[in-house]
Amino acid sequence: MSTNNPSKTSRPDALWYTRCPVPTASGIAIHQGWIDQEFAKDGIVVSSLRSSPDRAVRESHFDHRQANSFRQGGNAPPIWSRSEGQDVVVVGLTWLPQYQSILTLPGSGIKTAKDLKGKRLALPRRMNDKIDFWRASALQGYLQVLAAVGLGEKDVNFVDLAVERTYIGQQKASHAGPLFDARQSAQAASAEAFALIRGEVDAIYTYGAAGPALETFLGAHVVVDINHHPDQEVAINNGTPNVLTVSGELARKHPDIVARYLSQVLRAAYWARENREEAGAIIAEEVSVVKEWLPDAFDESLYDNLLPSLDAKLVHALEVRKDFMFKHGFIKNDFSIAEWIDPKPLAAAREILKSQANKPDIRLAA
Repeated sequence: MSTNNPSKTSRPDALWYTRCPVPTASGIAIHQGWIDQEFAKDGIVVSSLRSSPDRAVRESHFDHRQANSFRQGGNAPPIWSRSEGQDVVVVGLTWLPQYQSILTLPGSGIKTAKDLKGKRLALPRRMNDKIDFWRASALQGYLQVLAAVGLGEKDVNFVDLAVERTYIGQQKASHAGPLFDARQSAQAASAEAFALIRGEVDAIYTYGAAGPALETFLGAHVVVDINHHPDQEVAINNGTPNVLTVSGELARKHPDIVARYLSQVLRAAYWARENREEAGAIIAEEVSVVKEWLPDAFDESLYDNLLPSLDAKLVHALEVRKDFMFKHGFIKNDFSIAEWIDPKPLAAAREILKSQANKPDIRLAA
């Protein structure tokens, strides 16, 4: 007897995931083995994109072309993928309070954002990548800081810095490992740092877990601490908000699988609130820094911001980010954020977790 239920007739035997080198509940759930455990009973293997030696598969971190895949991390790649017509949907958002600053060297005379007028600002350009998320981040960081003090693009001089290396490296295959390792994280802002040291630019923008170490290495002056800017909209950028996406076809044909996956992500976010010391150790490994740097890279509110939601403020922030990328040519085609979001999987995941709340290893924190 035939059936028209696709969840029974065409259930995938493999799922894929990837995450950026930032704190995510996905990374914690992966580290704990909870996602593997959730699908092992179905014979479904869940693997990192890094487990594949095929560069095209690994590139799905940016273009989301790999079928049956989940991604959590910066918003620029999924925005770009959607604008290119890729079948990908947003199922969760988080606000990641991370290091994000404009730096100068001591003695530059640049003390505040207003002092950036007429100065040379480093703007890296990746020459061999589909989407230059770092350039988009730097440009938005600069322009939003400048706008907050009544300055604009014409008031500064942007200095292009060509970067030949690609975001995707040649790391060894790993079943659960992140796509970006410590070496890549350490190189993230090297072009800007060298330009600053050589005196070719007056200021640089940097963000992420490696930021505090770079600031310390340079003995730099923080012109603007964007992460703690009084106007939170100034901090909207690649990691604010962070985006949790999934292959659109998987969400449509197998919503139960997507909901089960998300239930483990939610579980990890709740667990992190109650187990901050252990969560911090996992996050330090995920972002490739020693644990000592975590308080400088991510303030204590981090552990309360790992829970994915589709809060209106986060949706608005994603809209601001998308509009910026379209206005400045980082994406060619505009699209509707509202139509991009599918709220059903997250709602279903919450119900799954509620039904399991009596288990001793699952606690739904307030």
